Amino acid sequence: MTKTVVLVVEDEALIRMCAVELIEHAGYTVYEAAHSDDALRQLETHLDITVVFSDIDMPGGSMDGIKLIHAIRSRWPPLILILASGRVSPPVADMPSETVFLRKPYSEDTLLEAIAA
Repeated sequence: MTKTVVLVVEDEALIRMCAVELIEHAGYTVYEAAHSDDALRQLETHLDITVVFSDIDMPGGSMDGIKLIHAIRSRWPPLILILASGRVSPPVADMPSETVFLRKPYSEDTLLEAIAA
C-alpha cells in the first residue's frame, strides 16, 4: 500500500499553515508551496507526493491553480488532484478528469475524505 503524501499549494500563508497542520494531524506527510512554480519544484523534488491540494487564485507564480492542475495531470497522471476556491466554482469541463473541487470554507472532514479517496 502506497503511503499518502500531500502537497498543499496555497498563496495565503495562514490558510496554508492551517491546511498543513490539519493534514499532518490526520497522519499524512505534507509538503507545501506558495505558488505554482514552487509546487512544480516540490513535485520534481519529492517523487513520493500522491495528492495535490491547490487553491485556484494564486498570484506569484506563472499559472493559476487550474492551469497548474492541468500541468500536473499531464506530467504526473496518477496523482489525486483537489482544487479549492471561495470565489469561483469552475465548470467540470475546465478541470482535468477526476479532480475534486472543494468550495471554501470546506470542512476538515470533507478535505480529509478527498485526500483518502
